Amino acid sequence: MTRLLTIWMSVVCLLDVSGQDPHFSQYYAAPTYLNPAFAGTGSDHRFIANYRNQWPNITNGFVTYAFSYDYHMSDLKSGIGLMAVVDKAGSAGLRSTAINFMYSYKIQLANKWIVTPGLYFGYGRRDIDYNRLVFGDQLEFQNDGQVPTQDLQTNDLGKASYFDFGTGLLIYNKTFWAGFSASHINTPNRSLLGKESSIPMKISVHAGFRIPLYSGVFKKQRSSSLAPSFVYQRQGEFDQLDVGLHFLYEPVMIGLWYRGIPVQQNVKDNISQDAVVLILGMRFEQMEIGYSYDFTVSELGNIGGGAHEVSVKYNLDMAFRSSKIKKRDKFIPCPTFIK
Repeated sequence: MTRLLTIWMSVVCLLDVSGQDPHFSQYYAAPTYLNPAFAGTGSDHRFIANYRNQWPNITNGFVTYAFSYDYHMSDLKSGIGLMAVVDKAGSAGLRSTAINFMYSYKIQLANKWIVTPGLYFGYGRRDIDYNRLVFGDQLEFQNDGQVPTQDLQTNDLGKASYFDFGTGLLIYNKTFWAGFSASHINTPNRSLLGKESSIPMKISVHAGFRIPLYSGVFKKQRSSSLAPSFVYQRQGEFDQLDVGLHFLYEPVMIGLWYRGIPVQQNVKDNISQDAVVLILGMRFEQMEIGYSYDFTVSELGNIGGGAHEVSVKYNLDMAFRSSKIKKRDKFIPCPTFIK
């Protein structure tokens, strides 16, 4: 009984408070999720799938799926994209779904610099599996909720639907990129209890640069580079910094990242840090596959089991060779997306 009551109290709290958006450790493997201005910065038609399982040792932890498509329309100097994100959490089957359409415009500057403003707008939905909830009057019968509840509070439980939009800006050349994005600008309400539970606006600042490697150790016939980068995000009262290094010696990709802000302290006066992330991947001409694991370094320890993440990208080449060669010079030099 105590365990069921604890679950119910946790669900009520989860329904009525503002939280953070799902986070991907392989953030550059989910570029349009990070910033809508990334739409159209891949070669050809780009399809990406992302999967994240956070705290797998905890029953019904956080599981996130993302699927996206984007394409660069060179004649219109524009990029378009479509993304669907599904996030599941908790034993009550709390599920959040978002479908966003993205658009970006490419502005050519001098010295091969490109500025790309972008925006997204979409539809969100949040619901819960009512049949998994156990209420107080059901516990009185000590039957784990097999008798239907008469609790009037169940009438307040429902589904939340909302409109959402955000924007972003990207500037880059062949060796450097920097961007800014703002999500949930309208702070939509997604409460399931008929109250106010707004999604806080999320701010993201990200940048990096690519260092080509040419020496006797690395063959020129293979693409090789180092790419340091960072992403800083703030949403409501929460903020985090991801900083790390990506190494590519085609077809092998290796990345090491640190997530935390050591100069800050949390509520327990400990260093504010979360995880060390190891990324391994393979890149082929049209496909990339990446796997990462989050080693928890906070006071939570390894109780939750860290986080597993998988990303798959596929480029569908539908351009003529002449136009393809002409377009490739304009693509963003992200560590996992450019040779």
